[in-house]
Amino acid sequence: MQNVERLSITLPTEMARLIRTKVEQGGYASNSEVIREAMRAWQEQELRRAERYEAIRAKIAETDADPRPSLTEEEVDRHFEARLKKSLMAHGERD
Repeated sequence: MQNVERLSITLPTEMARLIRTKVEQGGYASNSEVIREAMRAWQEQELRRAERYEAIRAKIAETDADPRPSLTEEEVDRHFEARLKKSLMAHGERD
């Protein structure tokens, strides 16, 4: 393996025990291999999170740029009250 750097880390006892157990069971060749796999999973998770945030930012920008007039607070309240009333009626409930 090229371009490697040795790090010394401190883990809670239970995490260290889990890593050693995985190696002892033969699932991994070394503690480092377990940590590398965990880091790859973390990197993927961080990438997905960054992509979700970017999609949210893009949607906010799109909404901000929307030329249609904004609704007043009262219009929004009336809209959702009507939807709630319709939903309750559809389920046989009354106010």
